[in-house]
Amino acid sequence: MNRESAASLLLPFTLIYALAVFASATSFIGNVDITWGDGRGLILENGNLLQLSLDHSSGSGFQSHQEFLFGRIDMQIKVVPGNSAGTVTAYYLSSQGTTHDEIDFEFLGNVSGEPYTLHTNLYSQGKGNREQQFRLWFDPRTDFHTYSILWNPSNIIWYVDNTPIRVFPNLESKGVPYPKSQPMRLYSSLWDAEDWATQGGRVKTDWSQAPFTSKYRGYNADICTVSGGRSMCPATNGPWLKQTLDPASLQKLRNVQQNNMIYDYCKDSRRFPGGLLPECSVQL
Repeated sequence: MNRESAASLLLPFTLIYALAVFASATSFIGNVDITWGDGRGLILENGNLLQLSLDHSSGSGFQSHQEFLFGRIDMQIKVVPGNSAGTVTAYYLSSQGTTHDEIDFEFLGNVSGEPYTLHTNLYSQGKGNREQQFRLWFDPRTDFHTYSILWNPSNIIWYVDNTPIRVFPNLESKGVPYPKSQPMRLYSSLWDAEDWATQGGRVKTDWSQAPFTSKYRGYNADICTVSGGRSMCPATNGPWLKQTLDPASLQKLRNVQQNNMIYDYCKDSRRFPGGLLPECSVQL
């Protein structure tokens, strides 16, 4: 994946938890840095709107100022409109290093009139291959929609407009590695992936449509920040810190996975001839 980001400090496995209040961010100013793109990333409207652009020379990207260990991140995104084939708008959490952890949303562009693919993945201790893909129940290029990542010690939940579309529970008791010790930052980028993004790379980017743009607003971060080796969690221990899916949310999850999922690594036995990954045996 073509990502450019500043290096961040890897902290020891054992972190000391302390309580503190973190004020959720509403402005991009002072909360994110545009890290690459040579002016193609812009913060507009007094910090309430961020725009990334891609042309034949370069894409662009940003990252959060703060790293954190557990949290809920919400972002409203309107992805590249029109003929977006070959473009990828990536929105994800990641630590650094060869054994990094990562939680992904990626929006794979398509030709006009054809649907976007929402690609999700999870890396734990440097190992990924946990892809699930969806076709959304709306066109994500016509308006802003809210995409959320909830990451706590019990589970990781991907939300679209507050509807859960995917969950990865902590199954360390079954030998499944779970992200819990490496602080992450929020990253986002808009980049050219015409070699694979649209119909396996058969449809290329139409550069006559450039510059391509993705837009962001409504950034909210309710997180346990990390400073000087200490994890600073909200004094109220906000509901996200222990949140799991209740029966109504589980039913919404099942509906999305039944009606909108187009690929699930847990059903791809040809890809894993030696046997599916252990978490695939767990019934949610």
